[in-house]
Amino acid sequence: MRTHRPTISTLDDQPMPVRAKLAGTWTSFVFLYAYVDILNFFTPGVVEDILDGRVFEFDLSQTFSTAALTLVSIPILMIVLSMTLTARANRITNLVVASLYVPVTVFNIVGASWLYFYGLGIALELILLALIVRYAWTWPTTAPSATTVASMATGQKL
Repeated sequence: MRTHRPTISTLDDQPMPVRAKLAGTWTSFVFLYAYVDILNFFTPGVVEDILDGRVFEFDLSQTFSTAALTLVSIPILMIVLSMTLTARANRITNLVVASLYVPVTVFNIVGASWLYFYGLGIALELILLALIVRYAWTWPTTAPSATTVASMATGQKL
């Protein structure tokens, strides 16, 4: 008589390409960035201030709207750039842009009346930016092949 023993199978956990990690993290950042702003409309007085032509300390104008669009467009473009740039350009671009967005993100707490709400949003955004910097900084490298080294030594093009 045979006893049935269940087989234990493990899931095939494929390594995630760095480009996909970066694009996914930028996508999460964009959603969080947008939703913090959208949910801010529920803060008392915000909509009234917007209807009066002011956001925080700024007058609503074409300049303000263009600056706001630029600030949100850069992370959106980083999703595409993370998937399409060469590895070297990708790494540098992600390190620079994510690092520049740290002070931009922290600035959003200035004048905030709902500190728990903004504090959580900013903390999550900073975690995502730190992940982007980490993924870009630790981008794996490969050793050159013997053919590449020999070609470089003789000046030949591959």
